[in-house]
Amino acid sequence: MLKLDQTDKTLLTLLQNDSKQTNKELSGKLNLSVTAVYERIKKLEKEGVIKKYVALVDKKPIEKSFVAHCHVRLTQHSKEFVMKFEREIIKLEEVLECYHVSGDYDYILKIFVKDMEAYRDFMVTKLTAIPNIGNTHSIFVIGEVKHTTAISI
Repeated sequence: MLKLDQTDKTLLTLLQNDSKQTNKELSGKLNLSVTAVYERIKKLEKEGVIKKYVALVDKKPIEKSFVAHCHVRLTQHSKEFVMKFEREIIKLEEVLECYHVSGDYDYILKIFVKDMEAYRDFMVTKLTAIPNIGNTHSIFVIGEVKHTTAISI
């Protein structure tokens, strides 16, 4: 496993805050040559520390500002049923995140849709159409207090 030094950690923090910074801008902040920054970034990409670069989109202009967390309990927990459920969830564009969890429910889904009507349609026509779902419990976001994609390093 790759051992990260303080410069790597600082570089990752800078990239998480703004990945469109040029290597020249980063070199000035890190007191490294442009080539050294480039090589560090390539090393972090090659080792899988940096998985990909994305654009974060505002939910409102694209009409996806209704956010729900849906807890799902399966009726059976055999490998076949778990894998089938996960394959089906991956196909659903409304589901941005899915976690297999412990506790009262088996999965927690984070769902983005236009409004309550769209959520109802999603539940009726897509989610509950997946076999082996025992029950669901939905929680709706009233307001976003904190949202970040940056992991503290």
